[in-house]
Amino acid sequence: MEYNCRLGVIGTRRDIFSKQDALKYNGLILEKLNEMGIDFVDIQDINEEGLLFDDRDVGSIVQKIKRENVDALFFPHCNFGTEDLVAKVARAMHKPVLIWGPKDEAPLENGARLRDSQCGLFATGKILRRFQVPFSYMNMCELDDPYFEWRLQNFMKASQVVKELDGLTILQISTRPAGFWTVMINEGELLEKFNVRIHPVSLPEVKQEMEIQKREREDEIENVIETIQETMEIDVAKEAVYETAALKCAMKALMERYGCKAAAIQCWNALQDNVGLFPCVANSLLNEEGLPVVCETDIHGAITSVMVQAANSLASLPFFADWTVPHPTNPNGELLQHCGPWPASLMKEKPRFGSPFAFNHSHPGSLHGEIVGGEMSIVRFDGDNGEYSLLMGHAKGIEGPRNQGTYVWIEVENLKKLEAKIVEGPYIHHCVGVHGDVLPVLHEAIKYIPGLKSDYYDTNDEAMDALLRGE
Repeated sequence: MEYNCRLGVIGTRRDIFSKQDALKYNGLILEKLNEMGIDFVDIQDINEEGLLFDDRDVGSIVQKIKRENVDALFFPHCNFGTEDLVAKVARAMHKPVLIWGPKDEAPLENGARLRDSQCGLFATGKILRRFQVPFSYMNMCELDDPYFEWRLQNFMKASQVVKELDGLTILQISTRPAGFWTVMINEGELLEKFNVRIHPVSLPEVKQEMEIQKREREDEIENVIETIQETMEIDVAKEAVYETAALKCAMKALMERYGCKAAAIQCWNALQDNVGLFPCVANSLLNEEGLPVVCETDIHGAITSVMVQAANSLASLPFFADWTVPHPTNPNGELLQHCGPWPASLMKEKPRFGSPFAFNHSHPGSLHGEIVGGEMSIVRFDGDNGEYSLLMGHAKGIEGPRNQGTYVWIEVENLKKLEAKIVEGPYIHHCVGVHGDVLPVLHEAIKYIPGLKSDYYDTNDEAMDALLRGE
């Protein structure tokens, strides 16, 4: 999995302020974006200035930006700017929008002002609201201020989340486990509200694909077996390793065939009757490749994984977990655990390929090991009765008793508050964790996802807004 968010950069100016200064700043901004390695498209070829200031250029700019498959829009106000033209372009594109201007200098000795970028941003914000265009604002700063780079990168990652969610297709492997009413979803609502689609396949289709892989992709299966041998301690028969590799290849082939960025599998108990395996190790291998696969046919969990992975730009891989039991001595400690779908690269040491304790070791296929601790983000997308929210907060790894499956003990700020939020809903016992802080990215992304609201267990919207302002 690779992420690439392409930015449309549309500098703007207004005639009554310094044209020369606007041209200078537009050049400096484009130079800075090149230094940052941003994939961007500018409007240098639209007119002699490479700036938005003339209504006659709006159509050409929109055509170019659409043709170049831009994912987000950045409108630097190189002087005051032309607010109505910014709004026209932004509304025509339906993409995340960021507005910003370089900090104004002191007036000249004669009292004249060259740019008035701040005043122009006030105007543009008003007109974007009139046009009902959601937008982000980066507070004025110098180009060499570290805030500029951090804030722009946050916007880019947020735009990547929006891009990944829009049109997302999830491979649903079999039905939900019969007893798991918690993972019920409204497929129609997901399509109507978020343009998220589900592609269901049956277990016989998976088994058939496994046989195809065995006949036609033997080399690929052998490569997977080598990966298992290199990254895991094997405590099952060779046949189980081979079948697990074939299952992994089959799931990946089905995801590619149907254009799916994630999968949710009924990991028990029909799979054991049909295939004779638990899929945990196969899931782990796919998660390692940046192809999120979650357990117990939890479609909302798959959506969460896609959002978190995009927000973190693969800096660290996410892991799909159960909230399970409180820590025996730490009042704010909790065990995150599952039967083994977590990437082996997150482990403190080589994990063990065995059988799950929760099912009396009935079939092979689970993974056992503790992942590294550190600072983490914990996230859950979920909904009840047509209302959807994103539960988010921070955690840190702590020491705790040994466990089965893949696991980590964490500490949160206030476990009682978190418990109540999960029980009172709309959440369930599943979540997605990732090393690092993705909350600022997801906070900004929600601005562009109608029908989704934020829900924090250890901070709030005001604090997150302040963070984005650089306070």
